[in-house]
Amino acid sequence: MPQRRRTVLMCATVAAGLLASAGCEIEVAPGSLPVPVSIAPVPSASAGQPKYVCSAVYAIITSGGVRLAEYATADGAEAREGMQKTFADMAGQVTAAGEQSTDPAQRAAVDAIAADLTRASQAGDPRAYLDGEFGTIGQQLDGTCDQPPAPSSSAN
Repeated sequence: MPQRRRTVLMCATVAAGLLASAGCEIEVAPGSLPVPVSIAPVPSASAGQPKYVCSAVYAIITSGGVRLAEYATADGAEAREGMQKTFADMAGQVTAAGEQSTDPAQRAAVDAIAADLTRASQAGDPRAYLDGEFGTIGQQLDGTCDQPPAPSSSAN
């Protein structure tokens, strides 16, 4: 690492420490934070396989949850509409990820998740879903992620 970059990094760290010790409160909007985990799906060779689809769906749920946090701290029509739009976007992405699955049980679980998200996007009070069922939505995939791929029916 170049000396100049190291110096800037050290100064920024010291400045942040001084601000924290001075009792300053720093507010960060939830939507500006990156997703806290990295569960990016494995590249294309695994596409359609159960583990890949689970990773893709979990990534969608996690990043959607981060986006929803921004609206969860607000009230009013704007927050409600933001939650509804986020749930609708997530439902579309989950549906697209599920369509790649080669396992019928997993496709059914992913379809159920997408249907739940669609219902939340159309609800008059999407916060109720966010505060309730959303926290366990990923559990619908339990048991489908480690399944061996379905045998292909190829005629030779």
